[in-house]
Amino acid sequence: MAGTLVAQLLRRKPIVFQHHPHQGEELPRNLTTFQLMMFGVGATVGTGIFFVLGEAVPKAGPAVLISFMIAGFAAGLSALCYAELASAIPVSGSTYSYAYHALGEIVAVIIAGCVLLEYGVATGAVAVGWSGYFNELLHETIGWQLPDALSVSPIPGTDHVPTGGIINLPAVVLVLLCMLLLIRGASESAKINAIMVMIKLTVLALFSVIGFSAFNADHFSNFFANGFTGVSAAAGTIFFSFIGLDAVATAGEEVKDPQKALPRAIIGALSIVSGIYLAVAGAGLAAKPASFFADKDNADAGLALILKEITGNEVWSTILAAGAVISIFSVTLVTLYGQTRILFAVGRDGLISKKFLEVNQRTMTPTFNTVVVSIVIALIGGFVPADYLWDTVSIGTLMAFSVVAIGIMVLRRTHPELERPFKVPGYPVTPILTVAACLYIMYGLAAITWVIFLIWIVLCIAFYWLYGMRNATLNHYTDPEEIAEPSGRRRDLEDERG
Repeated sequence: MAGTLVAQLLRRKPIVFQHHPHQGEELPRNLTTFQLMMFGVGATVGTGIFFVLGEAVPKAGPAVLISFMIAGFAAGLSALCYAELASAIPVSGSTYSYAYHALGEIVAVIIAGCVLLEYGVATGAVAVGWSGYFNELLHETIGWQLPDALSVSPIPGTDHVPTGGIINLPAVVLVLLCMLLLIRGASESAKINAIMVMIKLTVLALFSVIGFSAFNADHFSNFFANGFTGVSAAAGTIFFSFIGLDAVATAGEEVKDPQKALPRAIIGALSIVSGIYLAVAGAGLAAKPASFFADKDNADAGLALILKEITGNEVWSTILAAGAVISIFSVTLVTLYGQTRILFAVGRDGLISKKFLEVNQRTMTPTFNTVVVSIVIALIGGFVPADYLWDTVSIGTLMAFSVVAIGIMVLRRTHPELERPFKVPGYPVTPILTVAACLYIMYGLAAITWVIFLIWIVLCIAFYWLYGMRNATLNHYTDPEEIAEPSGRRRDLEDERG
């Protein structure tokens, strides 16, 4: 009995690609490489810049620039690993699917928990941050904003000060709007996201130019005032914003020519994101001292306030607030999308209800899946303060990135024959460095973050024990086609036509 249990926990999902479509269990391939790259940028730029500076700068001081570099370095290594696995196994589910194929069922369950925590909490955190910029935009344009009762969580933050809030209504509305857009279709969502990303990049470039025009070298004095511990802690907070790289991989089942498109989109998105992060963080510190970002009064719309104080004109800050409202919408849209596609993959494997696998035949989207996820995340955004959410997202992202790197090394040994259009350069040094960098950042996370994370993982394993273990597709399949992944490879399409 014990031997059978261990065998089930460690069994790996065979790497088999479909030759025939699975009715009702496939998503249409209609995303281009550019749209996919914009998914990555859309899910990344915004979370780390528009409001996380207020969380990271107090921890590291001016050395937050080093924190961004560390987080970017770890993300860059991870991007190379993602690119190899995405080109070899171009499916929905991203890290979860890679773990199931490479490391076994119980690891896949744990990683599913990590990425669900990562996407769910990230979407809620971003929605909370969006609420602050939305209120700032209302104030700048019409001189009125929502009262605290309708724009702040009722739960006190880490400072334990009563908020006077009932519900963060803008955060709830944002999530529900994204839900409606995703239900209409992935292609429509991708087009709108690409437009919002271009607006976002233009606004941030504008901020960088104006910020550096007010350069003050004194703001960088006593650069390492908070020591390397602060740098590491800030890097952990920042790292969650690189979730966009994983979001690209979750779209593996809906992109044209995935073996080429996925690596290009992942690496392209990382290049854009890293450059804009450093430019904006540098411009912000050039214009304002670290103490500005530590002030809670500046947390909701810090970048807009900087522009207002530099120029003495509300026009520029209004433009930035409007750009933030539009562009942070894209972050919420893509992270919500990623959450639904991971659940879609888990449902296909039978580890959760098959309801999450149902596709609306008119819109070709997993409607039930999208609605359930959106309601849960809307509740998080409406009632949980953002300062409880940032680091919780980071630990899930770091675990996922580490598993991708380990999966590279395992699959190189267990499946040397697997077609890999993109291979990690510097193997095996690159994946080893990826794991080391992720562990370094995880070391800097607060103890409460680890407690929340471990409690969540225990709950996920308990659910697997009660439901997933008995209902897993691997328990009862008789034909390899039942567990095959939709590959989108030209060879498979040619076989089907033949």
